[in-house]
Amino acid sequence: MDLVLQQTINGVTIGAIYALVALGYTMVYGIIRLINFAHGAVFMWGAYAGMFILTILGGSKSVIGLAPLFIGPMMLCAIFGFAMDRIVYIRLRHRGAGALVPLIAALGISLVLEISAMLTWGKEFRVYPKFLQLSYFTWGRAVLSNMQVILIVVCLVMMVCLHLFVTYTRTGKAMRATSLDHDAARLVGVDVDRIITLTFVIGSALAAVAGVLVGMYYGSVNFRMGYVAGLKAFSAAVLGGVGNIPGAMIGGLSSG
Repeated sequence: MDLVLQQTINGVTIGAIYALVALGYTMVYGIIRLINFAHGAVFMWGAYAGMFILTILGGSKSVIGLAPLFIGPMMLCAIFGFAMDRIVYIRLRHRGAGALVPLIAALGISLVLEISAMLTWGKEFRVYPKFLQLSYFTWGRAVLSNMQVILIVVCLVMMVCLHLFVTYTRTGKAMRATSLDHDAARLVGVDVDRIITLTFVIGSALAAVAGVLVGMYYGSVNFRMGYVAGLKAFSAAVLGGVGNIPGAMIGGLSSG
C-alpha cells in the first residue's frame, strides 16, 4: 500500500502539469478546431523564462518569490500566443485555409521557437536555480515534498480559476458561444477574432506556469523539453475529450 500511495502522489504531481498544458490544446481546439502543435514550444519558453527570472532573483527562498517567478513567464508566453494568432492564424482563417495549412503553420512556429531557444540558451541542459529548501512529509513509507505540494496547489488553483472564468464571466460565455458557432456568436455581438486571440493568450500563459513548475521539479531544462511534454499533454487532452476543459483536467491528472 505504501508503494501504491507513493506512486499515486508522484502521478498526481506530474499529471497536474500535463493537465495545465492540455488545457491550452483543448481550449484552442474547442474554439477553432486546430491542434496547436506550437504549444509545447511555448511551454518550453516558459521554463526558460522562469529560469532567467529565478537567476536574477538569486534563487528566492520564500513562497513570496512565486509571484514574479510565474508572472514574468506568463506575460512572455501570453505575448507568444497573441503573436501566433495575430500574425499567422488569423490570416489563415480569413483566407479560408483548410485544416492542413494551419497544422503545418503550427509545426513551423514550433520549430522557430525551439531553434530560437537553442540559439539563445544553448543545446545543453541548463540547471534550474534552486527554489526553496526541500522538506518532506511522511505517511508510512510514502514521502511528499513541499515542492510537490506547491506544484499541485498551483496547478489546481489555475485550473479552478480557468473553470470559473469560462463558466461565469461574460468573456467566458463569449468563448463558449464562439466554440459552438462562429457565425451565431457574431450575430449576438461577439468579437470572434478577439475571443480566439484571448484563447491563445490564456492557453499560452497556462503553459508558461507548467514550464516553470517542471523546471522547479526536475531541476533542469532543455530546448527539446516541449516536444515530449507536448505529446503527453496532447494525449491527456484526447483522453479527456479534445475541446472539453473539465475533461482535459481529468485526463491530465489521470495520465500522470
